[in-house]
Amino acid sequence: MDTTQRTEQQRSAERRRRELLEAADRVVLRDGPHASMNAIAAEAGITKPILYRHFGDKGGLYAALAQRHTDALLESLRAALDAPAERRERVEATLDTYLAAIEARPQVYRFLMHPAEGGAAQGDQGFDVGKHSAPLLRRMGEELAQVIGERLDLGPDGQRQARVWGHGIVGMMHAAGDWWLGERPCSRQELVRSLADLLWGRLAAAGDRSGGPGF
Repeated sequence: MDTTQRTEQQRSAERRRRELLEAADRVVLRDGPHASMNAIAAEAGITKPILYRHFGDKGGLYAALAQRHTDALLESLRAALDAPAERRERVEATLDTYLAAIEARPQVYRFLMHPAEGGAAQGDQGFDVGKHSAPLLRRMGEELAQVIGERLDLGPDGQRQARVWGHGIVGMMHAAGDWWLGERPCSRQELVRSLADLLWGRLAAAGDRSGGPGF
C-alpha cells in the first residue's frame, strides 16, 4: 500500500470518527446522562459493534467526547484570559465563560459529570462517569496552573503555588457551578461576582511575572 493510499484511508477514518462523535453529541444533547451506546449507534445509522470498533469501548467513546468538549471550553477560557481588559474584568469573564458553557448545554455537562439516576437504558450498562470525569477536571486544573505560572510572580515556589491555585480554582468553579445549575439560587452574574470576590484578594496582590504576558 503506497503512502497516498494510506493517507487517504487515515483521512477517511478521521472523518468517520468525527461523524460518529457528532451523532453522539446529538444523542447527549437529547438524553444527557441517559445517553446509551445503543441510542448513539442508532443515531449514527450503524450497529453497536461498529461503534465499538471505532472507540474500543464505552470508556473510549466517553473519553473522546470529553476531550472534544474540554478542548472547546479551554479555548474559550484562554480567550477570556487573553482579552484586553483589567485583571478583575478578565477574572470575572473567565468565571462567566465556564458558567455560560454549562448553562448553554446542561445535558452535555450532566453527561460528562453525572451518572444517570436509576441506571442506564435497558441492555446498556451506561458510562462509568466517575472513572473519567476526574481526569477531565485535573486537565483543566493543570491548564489553568500553567497560565497562572506563566503570568503571575508567586515567589520562589511559584510553580507549585500555581498548581495549587489552578486546581483550587477549577474545583471551586466545578462545585459552585454544579450547585448553581441544579438549584439556580441566583443569577449567573451574581454568582460570578461572588466567586470573583472570593478569589480577588490574593489575585489582586500578586504582581505580574517579569517577561510574561501579564495576568
